[in-house]
Amino acid sequence: MKAVELVRNRIVLAENRFAEMVLWHLVRPLPGSGHVFRYRLAYVVDEICVLRYDNESGKGDHRHWGGRELDYKFVNPEKLLADFRADIERWNHENGYS
Repeated sequence: MKAVELVRNRIVLAENRFAEMVLWHLVRPLPGSGHVFRYRLAYVVDEICVLRYDNESGKGDHRHWGGRELDYKFVNPEKLLADFRADIERWNHENGYS
């Protein structure tokens, strides 16, 4: 069995902002992750990625916010997408894009 792509979506939120979400169901967990999902979620503003969630092989689950890399506790794909959306709203609010 091969990896199955579950989500591949780009949502344009404004002329200068978009969110891109890619999520796969894997055969086995990536090294560093305790689950069978691989993901890459990015929020791009003015051609700069300002927020990203991912789980690179060997690094495990984490998110990038304001130039910092922070641990992320993965629960399930639904919570991942909800957390990402909430962080987009928070970033927009904190940066005057509400």
